Amino acid sequence: MNKIILIVCEGQTEKLYFEAFPVLGLRVDARNLDGQAKLKMVESTEEILSFSDVEYDEVWCVFDMDVKRGSYEFSDYDNAIVKAEGLGYKVTYSNDAFELWFYLHFEYTDAEHLRNFYYEELGKKFGLNYEKEGKRYGFCQSVYSLLNQLEDSSQEKAIERAKNLFENKKELPYHQQNPVTKVFELVEELNRNLRR
Repeated sequence: MNKIILIVCEGQTEKLYFEAFPVLGLRVDARNLDGQAKLKMVESTEEILSFSDVEYDEVWCVFDMDVKRGSYEFSDYDNAIVKAEGLGYKVTYSNDAFELWFYLHFEYTDAEHLRNFYYEELGKKFGLNYEKEGKRYGFCQSVYSLLNQLEDSSQEKAIERAKNLFENKKELPYHQQNPVTKVFELVEELNRNLRR
């Protein structure tokens, strides 16, 4: 093993997606914290590290911002990013939803959509009711390979589009960076270790 990384996720979708990368020489320890508040997730990450015998080379916190929850969510989101980065963790945040990352495989958008938009659009791409079936374990396990197989899907373009969004929004307070997803940073890290 060249490297061991801890990925602490807000939900099953993210955990199973990152675990699906066929990496070599890299151990991925992904944890699903089941939708905890963002600051609580950062504290839980500290706890995981304090009780672990593993010496992690990198720690990644993955969460998104639910715009519908309003001002409480804004401060929790912003403060969690600041705290996590202050602790030396890498933060893969998305605004409004992690699914923006999946959507960018197909199309570019710089409009401030809520998660329902991504669920609806991804449902069309995947041929299912994403809100109901897209969160199921089996589907979450397969989404990485589906995104690599679908004809009009491109991870390379998703990375390019996500970088473009981030460049255009990075000066704004975190909760106002909509749409933005920094998932591309973790994807690039995993891609550096792909089995060829």
